Amino acid sequence: MKRLKTLDLVTIALVAAILCILSPISIPLGFTPIPLTLGVFAMVLAGVTLGSVKGPLCVLIYILIGAAGVPVFSGYGAGLSKIAGPSGGYLWGYLFLAAITGFFVEKFAARWYLVLTGAVIGMMVCYAFGTVWMGLQLSMGPMEALWAGVIPFLPLDAAKLVLAVLVGCPVRAALVAQNLISVKPMHKNQ
Repeated sequence: MKRLKTLDLVTIALVAAILCILSPISIPLGFTPIPLTLGVFAMVLAGVTLGSVKGPLCVLIYILIGAAGVPVFSGYGAGLSKIAGPSGGYLWGYLFLAAITGFFVEKFAARWYLVLTGAVIGMMVCYAFGTVWMGLQLSMGPMEALWAGVIPFLPLDAAKLVLAVLVGCPVRAALVAQNLISVKPMHKNQ
């Protein structure tokens, strides 16, 4: 595995701090154990700005910080019980969201709409993982779990994906231009 440069580590730490600041902000909805949060926005932003390896690494750091007891999860929750609880599958799904979004930004950085496509695919994987997890935890059928954990969130999550890609792509370009993150060299035909 290629060693990370010091600037990469600092950038990963700074983005992890942003995740820890944005993700706890939430609005409980009452009809579902899953609150409305800025987590999706933050995780897509991590994937877009840091890419397919460093983005998920940043998300893993965020999860470990929360597991250690720092209140960085939705509603300022923390601990292993939050990770293992009904919404824990969505937390683990964030790793896939950041990785898939990061993969698309590495391949298609100049085309925001393709990066958005990657974010949508990543969100679908995150939804699938979180919905199955929640369904098992709460003994819900597939449709009941979809109605509790996905369907009410679709419009706002779509807006968060678009906003994160539109904000993240120029941020990534600026970080690359300033050599604050290292990226793999791109082939001319990409």
